[in-house]
Amino acid sequence: MTITMSAKGTSIKDSFRSSVEKKLAKLGRFFDDDTAAHVTVSTEGGREKVEVTIKSGGLNFRSERTTADRLDSLDAVVDVLSRQIIKNKGKLEKRLRQNAFAPGYDADFVGVENTSYEIVKTKRFPLRPMTAEEAILQMNLVGHSFFVFRDSESGLTCVVYRRDNGDYGLLEPEGN
Repeated sequence: MTITMSAKGTSIKDSFRSSVEKKLAKLGRFFDDDTAAHVTVSTEGGREKVEVTIKSGGLNFRSERTTADRLDSLDAVVDVLSRQIIKNKGKLEKRLRQNAFAPGYDADFVGVENTSYEIVKTKRFPLRPMTAEEAILQMNLVGHSFFVFRDSESGLTCVVYRRDNGDYGLLEPEGN
């Protein structure tokens, strides 16, 4: 696994770099060697934020945590990523490294259950061309946390969503 690190408004000490490499090495058993992990560290209001994004074979795993201590944030992020992988092991087995889930793989993760997903409702609606700002307005009018629309400029199907901090995000497909 290739690990890259970046810092926003802070610096990264060698001791933290080695901690990151050690912690992410535990996740390495799930991934092939061509997997890339990107770690971003930032300081916000005296609190340490650690974000980890792992890209492997078209799959993206991401987690971020903010705590008073950088190492605590790193521990929490690795725990979340491990649980994401273990929880979805049935769906991921074909796309991750062979034998990633050999017997004993979840000895450290007691209480993690293998869940299945069930679609309980399907909704169809027309995609109307509009700008992202119009889509945000529509999303707020219907009281949802996301809204799917066709971008009037590019013609692409996009999604606007409300972020945890109250801001808005825009998802655009790559390519075509």
